[in-house]
Amino acid sequence: MSGPLIVQSDKTLLLEVDHEQFVECRNAIAPFAELERSPEHIHTYRMTDLGLWNAGAAGYDAEQVVDTLITYSRFPVPHSLLVEVADTMSRYGRLQLHHHPAHGLVLSSGEPAILDEVLHSKKVQPMVGERIDRETVRVHPSERGRLKQILVALGWPAEDLAGYVDGEAHEIALAQGEWSLRDYQKQAVDGFLAGGSGVVVLPCGSGKTIVGAAAMADLSATTLILVTNTVAARQWKAELLRRTSLTDEEIGEYSGARKEIRPVTIATYQVLTTRRQGEYQHLDLFDARDWGLIIYDEVHLLPAPVFRFTADIQARRRLGLTATLVREDGREGDVFGLIGPKRYDAPWREIEAQGWIAPAECTEVRVALTDSERTVYAVAEFEDKYRLAAHAPAKTRIVRRLLAEHEGEQTLIIGQYLDQLEELAESLAAPLVTGKTPVRERERLFEAFRTGEITTLVVSKVANFSVDLPEATVAIQVSGTFGSRQEEAQRLGRILRPKADGRTAHFYTIVTRETVDAEFAAKRQRFLAEQGYAYSIVAGDDLLYGDPTA
Repeated sequence: MSGPLIVQSDKTLLLEVDHEQFVECRNAIAPFAELERSPEHIHTYRMTDLGLWNAGAAGYDAEQVVDTLITYSRFPVPHSLLVEVADTMSRYGRLQLHHHPAHGLVLSSGEPAILDEVLHSKKVQPMVGERIDRETVRVHPSERGRLKQILVALGWPAEDLAGYVDGEAHEIALAQGEWSLRDYQKQAVDGFLAGGSGVVVLPCGSGKTIVGAAAMADLSATTLILVTNTVAARQWKAELLRRTSLTDEEIGEYSGARKEIRPVTIATYQVLTTRRQGEYQHLDLFDARDWGLIIYDEVHLLPAPVFRFTADIQARRRLGLTATLVREDGREGDVFGLIGPKRYDAPWREIEAQGWIAPAECTEVRVALTDSERTVYAVAEFEDKYRLAAHAPAKTRIVRRLLAEHEGEQTLIIGQYLDQLEELAESLAAPLVTGKTPVRERERLFEAFRTGEITTLVVSKVANFSVDLPEATVAIQVSGTFGSRQEEAQRLGRILRPKADGRTAHFYTIVTRETVDAEFAAKRQRFLAEQGYAYSIVAGDDLLYGDPTA
């Protein structure tokens, strides 16, 4: 049988969904190609420079990529494309940053013409000093990070071999007990330590915190951990107390509520980006101790001010943890340049097959606007259309039907608009957690959900990330952040913790058909389709009243 892949000269890959080699091929191209569109029969992937460089940094070479394309392609692969792939991947590492015994930090290349090319850039010139020889130029140490950013933009990503300071030592050991690092967690830690800095990509629920703890134990150094919010900070602390030799006195919380600086300090992005009279008051936390390791949890959400400061601390080991490298602001190149390249990436379905995350079924339930609602929608300004579509009253009836279908199961109802969530919570007599909910009350409700005292919880986007609710088996999404793929991944992740009875998790997205709601849903679902999750589509009326054709 001919292959499932059509390779086109513009770097797009068309993958036939119904082909017997679909899964095999999808897994083979995933390390270097990103899914763009995923309709029913043909999925479209694209190879980008950054994707190919990340693959190279993670251990793939051009020969493997070329061999994959040729193996699965239905037609002869355009020779020009194979040459371009090899050329793109070869660009990573032909410039190197390293320490010269006599001149300190230098940028060098065995090919002087490449060095000439980048030194011709007006953006590069202020960052470098004198030319030592044809292959080497001095670099101002303070410009190490910003230079890497610029070189990525110029298409010549440098390999950073300049090394790292060890920082202040602090003994940390993994706790002994009835657990051990899983194979993929060990591989992730080994990949990070081999590179010294970079990003580990693992699905929600697969133990990214444990990867961070193991890296800390290997380095045994003071560690600054940056997280999304105070709830996440306290969950990190609880996990470190459980998994390592660290004591309560050794772990500090640096948040809106507390300002503790200890050998291991967990800080929130929110407090670091708080400004007073235009000044960032807390960015000096990066210099508060001689940190040996900085961990960026949910690195795909890293705020711009933290990027700026990260450019100044390139001598510190940096570990980014995330379920997806997709950034809605398009700053994946800055993650690559400033945190480091991808060091490890495990396909979600592969970890699911090993039993470490729960199997999940994804369903899109389509509802319609009534004639009167459609008239209001039709004449609305564009910026109001999504709110109107997301608020379709039919969604409430579907939520009730799904709750009845999954009666007794731990269910999260997730949405974007607070007024919509407040109405749902009141209608269902269910508790509501939003950004306005005090941290102590959030923690109380999350704990009640974990113990089963509460079986239904209505949550805003504060629950998108770093909230540990392993008992959740059903998620019902009523609205989202426009077309955010990263959000879709995070929300599915809320229900992927393996269940004690091995049951399948269910992720429902309720979408208003023939509106921008449906368009945004299609965009959000792209990332999960890339991970191997297929959405079945159900008409809301069929769910409510039964399928008349059944």
